[in-house]
Amino acid sequence: MLRPVPAPTPTAFHSVSPADLTPAQWMPLLGGAVAPRPIAFVSTVDAEGRVNLSPYSFFNIFSYTPPILVFSPVNRGRDGSEKHSLLNVRAVPEVVVNICDYAMVQQMSLASAEYPAGVNEFAKAGFTALASEQVRPPRVAEAPAAFECVVEQIVPLSKGPGAGHLVVCRAVRAHFRQDVLLPDAAGIDPFKLDAVARLGGDWYARASGASLFEVVRPNRRLGMGHDQLPAHIRTSTVLTGNDLGQLANVEHEALPTPAQVAEFKTEPMVAYLLNKHPAGGPELPKQLMLLAQQLLAEGRVLEAWKTLLIK
Repeated sequence: MLRPVPAPTPTAFHSVSPADLTPAQWMPLLGGAVAPRPIAFVSTVDAEGRVNLSPYSFFNIFSYTPPILVFSPVNRGRDGSEKHSLLNVRAVPEVVVNICDYAMVQQMSLASAEYPAGVNEFAKAGFTALASEQVRPPRVAEAPAAFECVVEQIVPLSKGPGAGHLVVCRAVRAHFRQDVLLPDAAGIDPFKLDAVARLGGDWYARASGASLFEVVRPNRRLGMGHDQLPAHIRTSTVLTGNDLGQLANVEHEALPTPAQVAEFKTEPMVAYLLNKHPAGGPELPKQLMLLAQQLLAEGRVLEAWKTLLIK
C-alpha cells in the first residue's frame, strides 16, 4: 500500500479578476505569464498595394489539415484604434506569416514602431522583400520560414482598447530556408532555426543552445504514473517534480529486474557510495537519490531507476 503524499506547502498568490483592472494593468500580467509566445511577422498590403510589415505575438498554429495559422492584432491601448495589418486584411484578405529568428530580432522589433499608414516597414527595418508566389503581400527574404496565406475569417473579440481580432489564415504555400531543415525535409532543426519568442514588457527568449531540451512524450508509451511510484521515491525531499515526472513516464514492465539492480551495484559511483556507507543509515538513501537525480539530468532514466531500487 502506497503512503499518501504529504500536502504541498501553502503558496501565497495574488488573485485578481479582469473586471477589477484596466487594460493597461491587465496586459503586463497576462502577457508576462502566458509566455514565451511565438511571433508572427506579418506582411500585408492595402487596397492601393502599399505594404505593411508588423510582428504579432498573439499567434500560433491551430490545425494541420487544413494548415491554419491564427494571429490577433490588438487594438491600441491609448485610443482603441485598429492596427494597420487588420485594416489591410479586411481590404486584401491575404498575408505572409514570416518566422523570426535571433539574427533578425532587432530589425523585427523596429518594424513594430507606429509608423503612419502607407509607410513600408520593409524599408524602415532594412528587410528584403521577395515576391510571393500565390498571394499579393511579399515575404521577408531574411526569415528562415514563411507561409503565404489566404485569410479565411476575421473574428472580432470585443471593442475598444486592448480588443483582439482573430485573423484565421490558411497556408497555401510555404518556404523554408535549406539550412534549417532536417535531412529529407523531415522537419525543422530547432538548433539551426534559432527562434525567438515574446515574453512580457521588453523581454524575449531565444530558443537555442542550452535552453533547448527534449521531453519524451507520454503518448509513445503508457507510463506507470506518479501515483504508482514507490513511496520512498514519490515522497523524496531530494527529487523534484520534473525528476518524478521522468520516472513516472516509465512502464511497469520496463523497470529493471532485481538481477539488473544487483549488477548495477558494481558501477563505480554506486560502488563508491556503498563502500562509503557500508552500514547503510539515512545518508546512503540520500546520496543514492542525488546520484539518481544526476542520472536523470543526463537522460539516463533506467540507470536512475536502478539506483533508486538499490536496498
